[in-house]
Amino acid sequence: MRLGVIDVGSNTVHLLVVDAHHGAAPIPATSHKMLLRLSEHVDDDGAIDEIGAANLSRFVRECLDVAEEQGCEEILAFATSAIRESPNGEEVLARVRSETGVDLEVLDGPDEARLTFLAARRWVGWSAGHLLVVDIGGGSLELTLGDDEEPDVAKSLLLGAGRVTRELLPGNPPTGEEIKAARLRVRATLAKEIRPYAKASTPDSVVGTSKTMRSLARISGAAPSADGPYVLRRLRLDDVRETISRIGSMSAKERTSLPGVSAPRAHQILAGGIVAEAAMDLLGVDELTICPWALREGVLLRYLDLMV
Repeated sequence: MRLGVIDVGSNTVHLLVVDAHHGAAPIPATSHKMLLRLSEHVDDDGAIDEIGAANLSRFVRECLDVAEEQGCEEILAFATSAIRESPNGEEVLARVRSETGVDLEVLDGPDEARLTFLAARRWVGWSAGHLLVVDIGGGSLELTLGDDEEPDVAKSLLLGAGRVTRELLPGNPPTGEEIKAARLRVRATLAKEIRPYAKASTPDSVVGTSKTMRSLARISGAAPSADGPYVLRRLRLDDVRETISRIGSMSAKERTSLPGVSAPRAHQILAGGIVAEAAMDLLGVDELTICPWALREGVLLRYLDLMV
């Protein structure tokens, strides 16, 4: 069957259309993205403003039009940290429901982590053994660890690349002091949550998901996305550190000259590197493998599992 997944994130509204059935890998048919930066359309209290809410409804409607043109039989729609942390999130959801008919499912942090873990587990398979997954989104960082399809440890931390940029790295480019302070703050926040992972046995495999991880790997020489999802892509901690040093003094515009860095995400790739460095270092990870599946695929897989 042909399914459409609408993902409302902190940066974009993304429609993924796939052909899928239970027991098979979802095959992408088309993808449609719209830059929203919902987390930047907030007032002093953190509530989503009128422009942000109106654009969200408009973009969701656009996704529905594309999904209809592509022959989708079902639409799965969800939202993550930008909506769940907003004081007026319920009002925004009601507006989208009223204007488009789409009832966005707001995933909480642990659910987001678990679904991403499910996608990564299905991608790497059982031979990956004890699996650690590091996922850096725009609003949050998800860390999951386990032997099965349901992780034993799942945490969602407010350390997304967009959030860290907005709160800790306002300069363009940021100053050396801002970068140093951001690294210290991120490490301190993460260190408070690391105990469950330190107590667990050493993972057999470590994967990183999300656009941020893919961009960091591409900057470090990994194959471009045009080479397809089955090419092995790795990211080393030393490469992340080198990238932070390299791009720290670059403006967002200058970063777009780097491989794998798009204009919409150029402003937050430094923060993404800082979060990746802290997570890998504190978790004792010298190298990880990039997994092309993440939350959207996890939502799809859960839906297909429940159909049986």
